[in-house]
Amino acid sequence: MGSMLIQTETTPNPATLKFLPGRTVMTSGTRDFATPEEAEASPLAEAIFSTGDVEGVFFGRDFVSVTAAPGVEWLHLKPQVLGVLLDHFASDAPLFKPGSAAEIAIAPLEEVHDHPADAEIVAQIRELIETRVRPAVAQDGGDIVYRGFNKGTVYLALQGACSGCPSSAMTLKSGIEGLLKHYVPEVDTVEAV
Repeated sequence: MGSMLIQTETTPNPATLKFLPGRTVMTSGTRDFATPEEAEASPLAEAIFSTGDVEGVFFGRDFVSVTAAPGVEWLHLKPQVLGVLLDHFASDAPLFKPGSAAEIAIAPLEEVHDHPADAEIVAQIRELIETRVRPAVAQDGGDIVYRGFNKGTVYLALQGACSGCPSSAMTLKSGIEGLLKHYVPEVDTVEAV
């Protein structure tokens, strides 16, 4: 077994660091853990929370982002998290406890029901989110999920590093709203759910 290098990247949220193990973390979907209770479904998330200084863990396709508790210095926390990640990936342990509901990538949030008449618009919106929006958000250590379109409003859910940053509401309004309105004239506004 070769030695593994886990790279770290900063995100727009100073409390959140992104860890890149150089391999796939989640094969599909993403997963957000906001409490130690939620993290019980995943031995890895649980181990990261057990360092005691963590208030959020997010699994992306090829990264794990970790949000430190207020007042915690990354200087002390980073080696602990790296140790946990190295142990996990070196042992090829499963990401989730077998049979736990968490193996299902993402629990359906409140879905806004799309109108069948809007099918074409919705397809365009989804396509733009997949190709333009999600890659940009993933760079910041988070994810964005389409939740619905109703009477000109697009509903999106922000996850991971982005859900807590002050800039996220702004990003959503200015960047994503501008982009969607530009390509899909039927879009009036974007709301976070």
